[in-house]
Amino acid sequence: MNRSDPAVRQPDGTVILAGQAHDFAFQFGAARLALRAARDGVAEPLPPVPEWLPRLLERDPARVLFAHDGAVWEPSSR
Repeated sequence: MNRSDPAVRQPDGTVILAGQAHDFAFQFGAARLALRAARDGVAEPLPPVPEWLPRLLERDPARVLFAHDGAVWEPSSR
């Protein structure tokens, strides 16, 4: 891992240190669901999806941690 890499590979999966990408885990979850909905062809309007989110999700995170929220985002299935 280099110092600018937000991902840490653990035996049970990748942990993403999302820092201040979102203040709260629910915001990340909402963006993740909006991305899935867009890919599934759900019509607009959908919540905005940050352009970096698909790249982050390509890392197949097992957990995502945030700077201002004690909650942790984990996928519903792996």
